[in-house]
Amino acid sequence: MIDIYSWATPNGHKVHIMMEECGYRLGKDWLAHPIDIGAGDQFTKEFLAISPNNKIPAMVDPNGPDGKPIALFESGAILLYLASKTGRFLPKTDRAKFEVLQWLMFQMGGVGPMLGQTHHFRIYAPEKVEYAINRYTNETRRLYGVMDRELSKKRFIAGKDYSIADIAIFPWTRSWKNQGITLEEFPNVLRWHEEIAERPAVKRGVEILTSLRKPLNDDKAKEILYGKTQYQKR
Repeated sequence: MIDIYSWATPNGHKVHIMMEECGYRLGKDWLAHPIDIGAGDQFTKEFLAISPNNKIPAMVDPNGPDGKPIALFESGAILLYLASKTGRFLPKTDRAKFEVLQWLMFQMGGVGPMLGQTHHFRIYAPEKVEYAINRYTNETRRLYGVMDRELSKKRFIAGKDYSIADIAIFPWTRSWKNQGITLEEFPNVLRWHEEIAERPAVKRGVEILTSLRKPLNDDKAKEILYGKTQYQKR
């Protein structure tokens, strides 16, 4: 039984979708353990032992590569691990594999951090900072433009086959309204997004833990996520 410690966020959804896409059955092959980041669950000693950066998701597989348990944090690393373990969603040839990996890195280094900042300054920041809102909204639009050009040439972001790069990027594009854009501005992204959203495993994955997540509208939760609690020495 693989244990996934997670929450219903884009980074959490990546791993939920991957588990479902790989054929693992929730409740039989794997468990989703909720880590309520608004309540501070990410700072417990038990979770920090798995995820020292106090971020979700994290994973414990009792049957690691050497037959021993392995714990991993960082969603990109978990996707790579599961792709290696199952032989799915990552090509075997070096050329095709690195074409996928560059787009996975694009998500980890660009889409996730930049769209995350866009969400923060447009929705959650206690004061509206026009410079920050414009900076990150414009960068979000630029990144969508990069994806739109690429997807004008191919069915999926890294080629003709669905891969961990698509799994990594898709959950972030679900919140396009919060990012100040419309998908109609990017017709190739829209076409790609709609196709992926219809995959049965994706539909299941994005619902995992979603019923537990509440709107982030209380000061205590915001302080835990963005205030001094986040920066305490542990």
